[in-house]
Amino acid sequence: MIAEAGLASLWLAAALAALQLGLAAGLGGTPGRQLSSIRAVAIGQGILTVLAFASLVLLFLRSDMSVLLVAENSHSQKPWLYKFSGTWGNHEGSMLLWVMVLALAGAILALFERRLDRRTLGATLGAQAMLALGFFAFLLFASNPFERLSPAPVDGRGLNPLLQDPGLAFHPPTLYLGYVGLSVAFSIAVGGLVRRNVGPAIARAMRPWVLAAWVMLTLGITAGSYWAYYELGWGGWWFWDPVENASLMPWLAATALLHSVNVLAARGGLRAWTMMLALVAFSMSMVGTFLVRSGILTSVHSFAVDPTRGSFILALLTIYIGGALTLFAFRIATVKEGAPFEPVSREGGLVANNLLLSVILGIVFVGTLYPLLAEALSGEKLSVGPPYFDAVASPLALLLAALMVIAPQLRWRRDAAPVLPRIAPGLVVGSGVLMATIVLAPGIGLLPRLGLTLGATLVPASLQPLLNRSLRRTPLAVWGMCLAHLGVAVSMIGMASDSAFTRERLAAARPGDKIEVGPWLVEFRDITPVAGPNWTALEAELRASRGSGVVVLNPQSRFFAEPPTTTNEAAIDTSWNGQIYAVLGEQDGEGRWQLRLWWKPFVTLIWFGGCLIALGGALALIGRFFRERRPRRRGEDAFA
Repeated sequence: MIAEAGLASLWLAAALAALQLGLAAGLGGTPGRQLSSIRAVAIGQGILTVLAFASLVLLFLRSDMSVLLVAENSHSQKPWLYKFSGTWGNHEGSMLLWVMVLALAGAILALFERRLDRRTLGATLGAQAMLALGFFAFLLFASNPFERLSPAPVDGRGLNPLLQDPGLAFHPPTLYLGYVGLSVAFSIAVGGLVRRNVGPAIARAMRPWVLAAWVMLTLGITAGSYWAYYELGWGGWWFWDPVENASLMPWLAATALLHSVNVLAARGGLRAWTMMLALVAFSMSMVGTFLVRSGILTSVHSFAVDPTRGSFILALLTIYIGGALTLFAFRIATVKEGAPFEPVSREGGLVANNLLLSVILGIVFVGTLYPLLAEALSGEKLSVGPPYFDAVASPLALLLAALMVIAPQLRWRRDAAPVLPRIAPGLVVGSGVLMATIVLAPGIGLLPRLGLTLGATLVPASLQPLLNRSLRRTPLAVWGMCLAHLGVAVSMIGMASDSAFTRERLAAARPGDKIEVGPWLVEFRDITPVAGPNWTALEAELRASRGSGVVVLNPQSRFFAEPPTTTNEAAIDTSWNGQIYAVLGEQDGEGRWQLRLWWKPFVTLIWFGGCLIALGGALALIGRFFRERRPRRRGEDAFA
């Protein structure tokens, strides 16, 4: 009965979404006067969707093989963590998680939003209901997660071994919180355009949702990058895979939106541009959903292989995004122009920031979708990979970093004072790092050298807004901005170091052989069989020494019986200045084992920087939350 109860909750939630949309459209009375009813329906929809998702989690934890989804994606002998996270490690379950977050976001908006006027909030909740209704229809008619299987098998097929990792419990939910958080910004923009009410109040209502979504996307992308880095055994942290790009594109759009919404909230500027970015940011989330669930990609990240589902999502994407852009086209003339500003100003720097982010977004979008479109039209398979993205997007990213050094130092509206003295500390540090790389590492490439230089320049520049302030009285939003910019600098240094200084060795070795990689001498000791909870493995013992220090590395080649799969489990040892990384391959005909070794100096700075970025965003969100509950002071800074 659990499956039937979950399905019934899903149907009732869909019915409430339809009712919410009807009330918001004016059926039965004026939308503004029916706001209390719309709020109640939105809250009920959120509760029912949570019940539906909880039912599916319970079915996985109980290993109920009479449910098709459980039988195809679980096994009774799996550890409980993978039963739990396996709930969303598949197409139907992940879509139910998506819809639950969407419905919960609408319920929270209905429960707590008080900054929008009644008519605009009613239109916003109507837009959110329309989004939910389409995805409810998708689940109920194309991807039912509660479908029964008769007769029930004795046991299930098991979860993809590559997904049997704690990362599955963290990575997808954080990404979905980010994706769906952008749906609220989308709905607020639609509500403002419908009611011809685009101004600072709209931006203030939108800002916490954008900031929270951006934090979740940052955490999700950072966690996913590290998960792929250690789980796939390939030694890289980003491959420009289409599914990786599917999460990067909304993050780029959300980053641009976050900066422009601050200008609109505090200065009344960039009104039309902010509305457009709100629509584009959620559009990129929809594009990512289409890529992962349409069946057009073959990846461990992609779930659906049924083209009917892809057609359904494509139809939703066309309706939602096409309709929103059409509304924008018809309403753009009614959006009032914001306060004027000079090109050399804080607003001008933010506009430049937005333009660069938009260009990078366009490059990633074209590079991701063009091969798919070309294959669909001509049948010819094309590959657009790291060489294209590194060559085209990396210089723009470096230019964006240079802009981050300058823009936060500028004043609002107009800045006629010399900028050079304000960025001098960063220039001194960057120049010192540039000279050091030329003398100590003359053979590294131009882009890594520039990355190290600009990353070092950005470190003091990111902290400079804290100067000449009382640190105890400095608003959390300022701390958040500085910490997020510092995180960008730290990640840049990590990326550039990985590109410039990584050393790799591929060797065929027998026990007793020694291999040099970077400053490490690695001795291959032995191979032994080991057993885990639902796998068996061959495990190598490697002793890596550097000076007087010795570490033991145990890479494995694992075999999973359900489903039958062989995977490589990397062994990684982290020190203050980098990681040594080892992967065990197959045995050749002469009895030698393939070993792949890397020494990756300062690579951990990539993920540490990502965490700093997210922490900065969280501090800014907390600061905004408490600040909006105090009387506002006139003339406050958008980031103060």
